[in-house]
Amino acid sequence: MARWEPDARGRLQQAAMELFRDRGYADVTVAEIAERAGLTKRTFFNHFADKREVFFANAQMFEEDVLAELAGADPALRPIDAAVRAVTRAGLKLAPYYEYAKARNAVLAVTPELRERDLVKSDRLARAMAGELVRRGASERTAGFAAEAALAVFALAAADWIATPAADLAGFMERALTDLRDAVG
Repeated sequence: MARWEPDARGRLQQAAMELFRDRGYADVTVAEIAERAGLTKRTFFNHFADKREVFFANAQMFEEDVLAELAGADPALRPIDAAVRAVTRAGLKLAPYYEYAKARNAVLAVTPELRERDLVKSDRLARAMAGELVRRGASERTAGFAAEAALAVFALAAADWIATPAADLAGFMERALTDLRDAVG
């Protein structure tokens, strides 16, 4: 691939995920990622601070989408319903990237360093969602429960979707929310 081709950031992400999936996160270098993408290490560092950040590159976009959806949700919705709706809508934007999501989950499952970072990012998102729910009028406690629950629903639904790609992510979200409601009575 020539250096002048567009979407250097996307190419770096794709190259990194392919290498991480094939060889394991720890055994891949930034130089190898750049080479696979047809770019230089310098270009890599223009887009990402390190290889961990290339792995989590879409987390900020997902967070922004969730918060925007939550801010625009119908004020009459209960906190849990607004939170699940926001996460579902943001998640649907990821649906075209099934193969990437599948590879990401496979790498995450076998890399403790990345799982730890994923938990930190999830906690950050839950706190931001809770803050938005409080701004919508929920108590801090209710907002915290709703945000955490919505992310749990999303994690289960996303795992189901990855296992059954022909199915509908939104349908898995609805089923996971129903299961949560059944679990808590």
